[in-house]
Amino acid sequence: MKIAFIGAGNVARHLAVAFESAGHQITEIYSRDANHSRWLASMLYDVRLSPDLNFDESPAELFVLAVPDDAMEEVVRQLVLPENAILVHTSGSKTLNELEKWVEIYSDVPVRTGVFYPLQTFSKETPALSFESLPLCIEASDKDTEEILVKLGQQMSRIVYLVSSQERRVLHVAAVFACNFTNYLLGVAKDITDAENLEFDLLKPLIRETIRKALSAEHPAQVQTGPARRGDLDTLALHLEYLTDKPELLELYQLLTDSIQKSEPGLRRVPDSL
Repeated sequence: MKIAFIGAGNVARHLAVAFESAGHQITEIYSRDANHSRWLASMLYDVRLSPDLNFDESPAELFVLAVPDDAMEEVVRQLVLPENAILVHTSGSKTLNELEKWVEIYSDVPVRTGVFYPLQTFSKETPALSFESLPLCIEASDKDTEEILVKLGQQMSRIVYLVSSQERRVLHVAAVFACNFTNYLLGVAKDITDAENLEFDLLKPLIRETIRKALSAEHPAQVQTGPARRGDLDTLALHLEYLTDKPELLELYQLLTDSIQKSEPGLRRVPDSL
């Protein structure tokens, strides 16, 4: 299949490389930032850099809209596609109906729509990821397009699901908790150790074991540990005292402690006065 990319960020980079590895041809790339287009093109075999969003003469059959959510409508407004092309977005939160609505308003020719959402975190620094065990969430405006996207996904990954817009939104919320918030808390832990001239590396075996146990358990709550889980008020009091001069972290610590304790009926609560 011939595929064009609109957007040349992290998601586009990993997807384009994966498509090409699966035997597909990336024909064109468009990005508002020409440097981003050149950066992505350097990782691909033979691709043309499009100067604008007019793809009327493009040989591509599939157009991947890999742009930030808040830029999506404006890009679709300017986009010119060949008749009966397939346009997919890669967003976890934007619905298929939104994309269909924009295409109906702005396109002068019939365009099929869909969603091709890889459930993974991508970054520029990470080498190209293997898609073999990466979940791909597919949605389409019609059965024929759905079959095309599912077949495309199965050429890249063993884990391909038909996922509705509402289901995808739920997965995206869960992913923020599992990925973004977890990573933020790891950053907080590093800031705390750095502030006291301690090695963050001392925590890495603990972090690895925590993640391993959580993924191995039927439910991560079954392997929850720590002073909040034990109702250890003396330890909690010491921790809160240490955080007294760090009000934002103090509030965060208290919030998470309360949340853990509320999930465990019968635990001794942390008094408000601590």
